[in-house]
Amino acid sequence: MRSELAEHAKRLNQHGLKGLAAARAALEPVEAAGWQISTARQFLDEAAEAALLAFGESKGLTSAAADLFGAVIVNPSENRPALHWALRAPAPLSGEAETVRQSVLPALEFAGKIRRGEIVSADGRPFAAVLHIGIGGSDFGPRLIADAFEDLALPSLTLRFAANVDPYDLDRAFAGLDPATTLVIGVSKSFGTEETLYNLARAHDWLKAKLGTKSAHHLALVSANPDKARAWLGGADAHLFEMPLSVGGRFSLWSAASLACMIYLGPETFRKILDGAHAMDEHVRTAPLASNAAMRLALLDYWNTSVRERPMRALLAYANRLRLLPTYLQQLEMESNGKSVNSNGETVPPPTAPALWGGEGSVGQHSYHQWLHQGSQDVPCEFILAPDRTRDGEGLAALNAHALAQAEVLANGRTLSEVQDEEPGVSPAVAAQKVHAGGRPSSFLSHAAFGPEAFGALVALYEHRTYFAGKLWGVNPFDQWGVERGKTMAGRIKAVLDTPDKAGDPVTTALIRQIS
Repeated sequence: MRSELAEHAKRLNQHGLKGLAAARAALEPVEAAGWQISTARQFLDEAAEAALLAFGESKGLTSAAADLFGAVIVNPSENRPALHWALRAPAPLSGEAETVRQSVLPALEFAGKIRRGEIVSADGRPFAAVLHIGIGGSDFGPRLIADAFEDLALPSLTLRFAANVDPYDLDRAFAGLDPATTLVIGVSKSFGTEETLYNLARAHDWLKAKLGTKSAHHLALVSANPDKARAWLGGADAHLFEMPLSVGGRFSLWSAASLACMIYLGPETFRKILDGAHAMDEHVRTAPLASNAAMRLALLDYWNTSVRERPMRALLAYANRLRLLPTYLQQLEMESNGKSVNSNGETVPPPTAPALWGGEGSVGQHSYHQWLHQGSQDVPCEFILAPDRTRDGEGLAALNAHALAQAEVLANGRTLSEVQDEEPGVSPAVAAQKVHAGGRPSSFLSHAAFGPEAFGALVALYEHRTYFAGKLWGVNPFDQWGVERGKTMAGRIKAVLDTPDKAGDPVTTALIRQIS
């Protein structure tokens, strides 16, 4: 069926996007958990859309949803189901899914006790700061949540993050904090990640220097390997929380991995995020393919990347609360589906996951939007318009106008005759430079009342989209062998930094000498 899709793409390339989009303008947007999604400005028409949906049926997207929510093994390389969705289920489940659902509850309870002053520092004072230590999936999600809703945070509480093995990152986080009133939270699924253990050991030493034997009272560890965490503590009695094995790191922001956010924002706000995600889960679980937002977006990713062969997608978040979303989604999508071999060890023929990048609108308009509009590459864009409607009306009107304008100019461009008509005195050379090719497709996601629930629904939508896109490409979205290889090589090279001749690779040997 891919060849049929390719024929549709070839046919549609002969048409201007402006005309195709005008014909699709009246189409109802796809709706899911309060989000509306328009794909009117994609290179599609009724026939191509029908072929794309038929392709999705042939790839078993509906059964893939049933497998996910039925706790079937969907991560074959590790022989596990993927149960991140169970963390946000409001009612009891069965089997392992219920164990996963229950795992987040102690963290929510602990956060509530800290907020109420039932758990305090070693000297009896309320905690004034929380320092979250983790990396990758143990950092991006909590950092995104905290940044999105910091205006809802407890005013008396400071939240800091440290992820990088560069010592300055943790030094920044320490600045101005008092160990006597700081809770350090270490998050590592394996409890073997070098960067996290390095920062956690330094933070533990920082606590011990001030608190001595009472330092463990200021430590909370979140891991799927509690035995290893206890061994690291050496018998000290810190707070321990579970991260289930069947929840991947990049899908774990719903879990105790976000303990810092539960404390900072309060359990009630965090539960609203979980509720919004659950609403999206129910949509994805029950909606037929044609109206299923996650499946439709996954099919669009396949269409643009594997059929139209566009190797990138730009995410343009017109919401200051979502300014870290592109960074979060880079890991979610590119670590999940950045693969070219399927679960049977066979090479996947078409191009797979696109490179995802982007940033905050309208800030990006003064940076890379020039390249998007007039550069030589055609990059599909994704606009997310989610204004905080309680804010200043003039600013919100400008935000809306800018998002709509950027999408329109990308699609419709600006012809030479338009330039000459609008600016009759401009020279031919400058007029040519003001031409915009147009024909650059985009999708448009919007929400009428953005808040914690809408945030949870949006992130869950991207999770499901990523899972379904992996199914279309035939890759396993739940492992990350490229990441593991990098960790292994870093360990080998660290061992020979003082003896570069033992590095093995001649360029690495030369580079070790260069940086020494």
